[in-house]
Amino acid sequence: MSISLSSLILLPIWINMAQIQQGGPDEKEKTTALKDLLSRIDLDELMKKDEPPLDFPDTLEGFEYAFNEKGQLRHIKTGEPFVFNYREDLHRWNQKRYEALGEIITKYVYELLEKDCNLKKVSIPVDATESEPKSFIFMSEDALTNPQKLMVLIHGSGVVRAGQWARRLIINEDLDSGTQIPFIKRAVAEGYGVIVLNPNENYIEVEKPKIHVQSSSDSSDEPAEKRERKDKVSKETKKRRDFYEKYRNPQREKEMMQLYIRENGSPEEHAIYVWDHFIAQAAAENVFFVAHSYGGLAFVELQLMIKQANSDAGKCFRLAMWKNH
Repeated sequence: MSISLSSLILLPIWINMAQIQQGGPDEKEKTTALKDLLSRIDLDELMKKDEPPLDFPDTLEGFEYAFNEKGQLRHIKTGEPFVFNYREDLHRWNQKRYEALGEIITKYVYELLEKDCNLKKVSIPVDATESEPKSFIFMSEDALTNPQKLMVLIHGSGVVRAGQWARRLIINEDLDSGTQIPFIKRAVAEGYGVIVLNPNENYIEVEKPKIHVQSSSDSSDEPAEKRERKDKVSKETKKRRDFYEKYRNPQREKEMMQLYIRENGSPEEHAIYVWDHFIAQAAAENVFFVAHSYGGLAFVELQLMIKQANSDAGKCFRLAMWKNH
């Protein structure tokens, strides 16, 4: 078991405080002095000795990784697979590094959908204004005009985005295992139009604006002495909360808020929206769905909605089960 430098420094202080607090009123002055000492410790600098900055590259090359001819992610210099535990005993930092790499992988797969699969990115909502949040799907050129058959691909829940089945498989196995690309290429080769859904792209994140709350104590009818006592307790509480938060998470990340995409705020909404605005308008007589995990539930929800609305009764669609050879 390893003990961090910050723990070794702070442990004697916590023990000392616990011993003092067991004493009587005479020890209050010592307790106050120790609290003041703790408040003046530069925890930012102290914790940085344990955890490197959460500042990661924004390209595969920056991570020193690349996909080889087999679609496997390998280190450029060593040829080794991706290593999650890059820094020992720093699970949070390693996880943040993994997530940063995952975002790059997502953009990489988008590029493959356009360049290798010849799909086009289509923005939604179709009537979105310039300023509102938007998402997108991918379509083949003949997706809406192919008279015979159309294939629709839906991935599962979580961090995966359009064109992916499982990010973990992309990173640890290969592109064929973790992406929809083999399915798309086979569908195109067999004469299908293709639509790739993006059901987890439900919102965009923006930094949460800081709200300055003005104290209303001046307009209160409470006695001045009571107001001062409450203000003092409130300030002390905030100071302690900020102190512990600073110790727990010295590299405090920005507070973000979510702005949901109109009519696409959930996987089910997204599936219905794409049906209404694209699939139902397609010329194909037969529509095949290839779904994974939660994508199957989104398909079932869509199927129930269509039956209830009794819309486009002449169009035949089914859940397709393909084996990837």
